[in-house]
Order: sequence, then structure tokens, then C-alpha cells
Amino acid sequence: MLYFLPMPRLKVTKHGHVTLPADVLEHLCVRPGDALVATELPNGRIELRARPTGKISDAFGYLSDKRRGRSLSIAEINKLTTLGWAGKR
Repeated sequence: MLYFLPMPRLKVTKHGHVTLPADVLEHLCVRPGDALVATELPNGRIELRARPTGKISDAFGYLSDKRRGRSLSIAEINKLTTLGWAGKR
């Protein structure tokens, strides 16, 4: 079962700016200068995600690295992919 934690209320300034609290930025794995992607959803909702960083070519050859001595499992690949898109790898 999924549980969603309530997010803090955010205020919009007269210039249309919104400040995201530190815990929200941490949850999104973003740092100053990083970009966010907002997707419009039905019923006036917005999905906010960290924009992937890096280039797809950074991953070329990674899985064929012979120094590891073994193949990666699907779970390991998924974990590395998640960390990579979050800019943590």
C-alpha cells in the first residue's frame, strides 16, 4: 500500500515565484542550479520531477565492463539507473 506524506503549503509571491522547502528539494534530489520538469495533470494537478542530468552516452559500455568480473542483476541495473537519472552516480 502506498502512503503519501502531506507536503507543506507553498505560497506564490506577487512575481509568481514559489520557494520549495529543503526537504522537498532533497526528496527530488535536486541542488541549486538543477532543473525541474513540471507536467500538467488532470484536475489542476502538477507533477514535479527532477530533470535528468548527464548524457545517455555516459552509460555506453558500462554494462560490458570486464573489470567487474560478473554481469549485473536486473535489480542492480534498476538501482544504478535510478541513481544515474537523479544525478547521484
